[in-house]
Amino acid sequence: MCTIVPMSNSRRKKIAVLTGGGDCPGLNAVIRAVAKTAILQHDWSVWGSEDSFEGFMGSGLEPMTLKSVQGILPRGGTILGTSNKGNPFKYPVQTEEGDYEFHDYSSRVISRFRQERFDALIVIGGDGTLTIGHQLMKRGIPVIGVPKTIDNDLLCTEQTFGFDTALHTATDAIDKIHTTAESHDRVMVVEVMGRNAGWIALEAGMAGGADVILIPEIPFEIEKVCRKIEDRSNSGNRFSVVVVAEGAAPRGGRQVYRHRPKDDPFGRLGGVSYSVADQIQGNLGMECRVLVLGHLQRGGSPSPFDRLLGTRFGWAAVRLVVEERFGRMVTLQCGQIRSCPLENAVAHQRLVGQDDDHLRTARSLGIAFGD
Repeated sequence: MCTIVPMSNSRRKKIAVLTGGGDCPGLNAVIRAVAKTAILQHDWSVWGSEDSFEGFMGSGLEPMTLKSVQGILPRGGTILGTSNKGNPFKYPVQTEEGDYEFHDYSSRVISRFRQERFDALIVIGGDGTLTIGHQLMKRGIPVIGVPKTIDNDLLCTEQTFGFDTALHTATDAIDKIHTTAESHDRVMVVEVMGRNAGWIALEAGMAGGADVILIPEIPFEIEKVCRKIEDRSNSGNRFSVVVVAEGAAPRGGRQVYRHRPKDDPFGRLGGVSYSVADQIQGNLGMECRVLVLGHLQRGGSPSPFDRLLGTRFGWAAVRLVVEERFGRMVTLQCGQIRSCPLENAVAHQRLVGQDDDHLRTARSLGIAFGD
């Protein structure tokens, strides 16, 4: 493990910030808070790495000013750009045959960081991006992590920014789908994001009054899903709303992928809602329709909660740099901003547990999970 050299007190501090993984509402709020806090409170120099770690490998490092972050608080996306394929420790390179080989280019990131004489790197991302940050930390780069993901699946923090806005988007869609479901006596199947964690499906389904919620943590049996819908129909409710996380899978079966590109080890989930709808219609003869929200959940202006949380996280990240408490991630705990070791935050994903009070509440309301 390399030794981290303490920040020099004899010159103006210089820090870098980047956003990695999928975009989500609130990224710009964090960037803005980092830049304004560092410049206004500490007179530091702030630089942004374009397209996640790509900026250190050639795409560009740009100086940030108060002017460059003006007006970005309500904007979705990220002004720095992002990527979920730029892992410098496993960077995909296409061969002449059209296949992909993976190379370790982390030394390029480390060399550029030291060449530019940065004092710290603030990494804003989910478990994948923060794992990269943790690996760089072990190689001697002073890293501070900021938790970002609409899936809300990071450990050590009660909530990640981006989740609240995605939850509002999904709930609003479920609310609107109710009227057409009831008007046409249909079963409406709404697919939301959630590869391994079902927080969006669970909370949006509860908030939107769904009848069935299918999440990755609970393998479902289509017969039990159909039984719930049939019971509703027999009691006079000739419509139902089913909310499905993209990573949900039947008991003994596999997750549904649209395709698995060679340069993407995770592949692209999608289509489980169509399978569920086809089986419901085939078994019950009820008309089904599917709505896949997809990347709509990642876009749009962040909610006030996400703007505030992102702003507080950005300020706290700079504070950790001031205190030279590197290798940590800012967190929300009991409503207060705290921090935890990066290695703890990325140890594994925060999933919906069988004893979670959201799940227990949903079951008590008669919501079915297909188990």
